[in-house]
Amino acid sequence: VQLQASGGGLVRAGGSLRLSCAASGRVFSSYPMGWFRQGPGKEREFVAAFSWRTLYSDSVKGRFTISRDNAKNTVYLQMTSLKPEDTAVYYCAARTLSGGSYYEALNYDYWGQGTQVTVSS
Repeated sequence: VQLQASGGGLVRAGGSLRLSCAASGRVFSSYPMGWFRQGPGKEREFVAAFSWRTLYSDSVKGRFTISRDNAKNTVYLQMTSLKPEDTAVYYCAARTLSGGSYYEALNYDYWGQGTQVTVSS
């Protein structure tokens, strides 16, 4: 079972990026999936999740959009109006177990390797 994140890069403030997370080895279409990020010197934090509804952190609400393509077993994170404080390594994650908050990383049991997003001012 693998999650492969891609799409990160260097972008100027105000720009956009789309991250992708492709799942292989198991069909994740029925499981909630999420994105987290970890900035320099910071703890990993929740960004967005897609279950029976979409969830966003307050810091990205209105700027980021999470979506999924079950036929491709892929989840996306469209990021717009990027800010320097969005700079972080972004991780996709899947949870196959029930219970617990979608906002907490410990409730996700599969993780991708991370993709770096750097936003310059």
